[in-house]
Amino acid sequence: MAWDFPNPFTLPALPQAKDIDGLNHTNNAVCVQWCEKTAWAHSESLGLSLADYQRLDRAMAIRHSEYDYLLPTTLGEELTLGTWLLASDGKLTMERRFQLVRSADQVTVLRGRWNLVCIELSSGRARRMPEEFCRVYLAAMVDPAS
Repeated sequence: MAWDFPNPFTLPALPQAKDIDGLNHTNNAVCVQWCEKTAWAHSESLGLSLADYQRLDRAMAIRHSEYDYLLPTTLGEELTLGTWLLASDGKLTMERRFQLVRSADQVTVLRGRWNLVCIELSSGRARRMPEEFCRVYLAAMVDPAS
């Protein structure tokens, strides 16, 4: 596949009847849910789960998100959603990117971007990433120039 960055973490996506809206394509909110599911699966594959976030009283929270819906997708189309971590200051923030590709022709149908900030769960306030986050997430980051 023609990925925007090397070595994405990927999950398959397949629009079901419940995902199709009045325009006869996958509802945009469904794509956002796929991104959330893929982001959590990626984090868990790296070794940080929701239970770890709770144990550490820290989380990477979405500060800003944007999605470019390039082409519609329809019922039963096989898709692959890739994600990467990049652009971290190494202390408080990082960025997550998404790319949704239609399997049949390898065309990108969506790109997304989350700007994330580390927060303390108990207060909701921004806090430095704990060492465990730095060790796991910084090691997984890709260079956007590559």
